[in-house]
Amino acid sequence: MAETVTFKNMALAKAINESLRRALDTDPKVLVMGEDVGKLGGVFRVTDGLQKDFGESRVIDTPLAESGIVGTAIGLALRGYRPVVEIQFDGFVFPAYDQIVTQLAKMHARSLGKVKLPVVVRIPYGGGIGAVEHHSESPESLFAHVAGLKVVSPSNASDAYWMMQQAIQSDDPVIFFEPKRRYWDKAEVNTEAIPGPLHTARVVREGTDLTLVAYGPMVKLCQEVADAAAEEGRSLEVLDLRSVSPLDFDAIQTSVEKTRRLVVVHEAPVFFGSGAEIAARITERCFYHLEAPVLRVGGYHAPYPPARLEESYLPDLDRVLDAVDRSLAY
Repeated sequence: MAETVTFKNMALAKAINESLRRALDTDPKVLVMGEDVGKLGGVFRVTDGLQKDFGESRVIDTPLAESGIVGTAIGLALRGYRPVVEIQFDGFVFPAYDQIVTQLAKMHARSLGKVKLPVVVRIPYGGGIGAVEHHSESPESLFAHVAGLKVVSPSNASDAYWMMQQAIQSDDPVIFFEPKRRYWDKAEVNTEAIPGPLHTARVVREGTDLTLVAYGPMVKLCQEVADAAAEEGRSLEVLDLRSVSPLDFDAIQTSVEKTRRLVVVHEAPVFFGSGAEIAARITERCFYHLEAPVLRVGGYHAPYPPARLEESYLPDLDRVLDAVDRSLAY
């Protein structure tokens, strides 16, 4: 008799909620902390209902003090807990940056491996929702640059569900970037089968002419670009990185050796962004395979603009297609 597989159609935000619920139910050492995560259920309702079901000692409404939230989570992790902390918006993480990079990221090395800090820092990030200042940043490269931190970002509900499970189970701190513009995108989630290791990339569309690499909010855009290119007879491969640190360079290399061209897309500014590291490393690895330089599409090296201008700031279909055209023109 075939095994019964449980599939649920849910939005990305709901998938994270279900994943947190499962972790809280499975492990009494898992805690959820943050501003308004309890009674309100989070500003995006990602933690909706969790405090009601697990109590105020497991799902904790904190003061508005990001440094204190992360510092407290570090102390709890030292005592054997597995805290999952929410930074309400991406731009609010910087008061906690000191705690994250000088304490959370360093403790394992400082103790010669004796101390582990299984802390997950959830950060809704990116633009596309018409928010005010400090609510649409993409600071993932700042954290990827710090040794000792894992940095991941799901692009769909299935990955959101399972990557959160894997992040909570990790003995190393994980910065979990949630693409807020994709919170309401729905997909089928198999709640019984892990789709793959946390830090592996996945080909979401096969192609032969050029590779598009993205993660988080830009994966859907790259799939739309591939659809548009197909109408012109071009076959684009789309690779979802899923993890920014560590990066799955082997998967990128395998794809580029097939297509011989690469365009990297992310919302964060191109200048010193994650695409720069990918471009440099793939140029080293695939120099004799590349038929065009690695191109990057991202935000501009400027403060994030007011909401009425964000569509001009963020990568869109035309800007990515322009990069595809330029690459194929070589």
